[in-house]
Amino acid sequence: MLRLKEILLVSAIAAGLLWQTSRAADGYAVYTSESGFADVMEGAKMAIEERGMYINNLMNMGEMLERTGKDLGMDAPLFTQAESIEFCSAVLSREMITENPAAVVNCPFILSIYTRPGEDGITYVAHRAIPSDQIASSPVMAKVAEMLQSIAESAVSW
Repeated sequence: MLRLKEILLVSAIAAGLLWQTSRAADGYAVYTSESGFADVMEGAKMAIEERGMYINNLMNMGEMLERTGKDLGMDAPLFTQAESIEFCSAVLSREMITENPAAVVNCPFILSIYTRPGEDGITYVAHRAIPSDQIASSPVMAKVAEMLQSIAESAVSW
């Protein structure tokens, strides 16, 4: 009977994870949610702040791309909504740069949340993927990768 309960628990957990898809393609980790844009944005902000990190800037990428697209004669909409959150971890940033000064390119960390025309009911969360060779060879980059994944997963679970 215990084995059946374990199987049911694992099945329930797996079913609950269907709201999210994660993949690293072309250097990006992308997650999906059936939650609305505002809920996912709020979840991302809370996940960042709960980890003691500071949000530096909120960028309305969708508005900027729409405005400049019209100016360039490329007015096909790319996003329904799109915002990026810049944030920082003083500890992780310091550890990364102490290990490798070129890692400064990872500062600030950026999480992008967006919805696309014609894809009603899907909100995306994306961040730069940390290459697997860096994760394997650098304990601090493994922590960075885990932090980014954890925040993205928290955001899409809203």
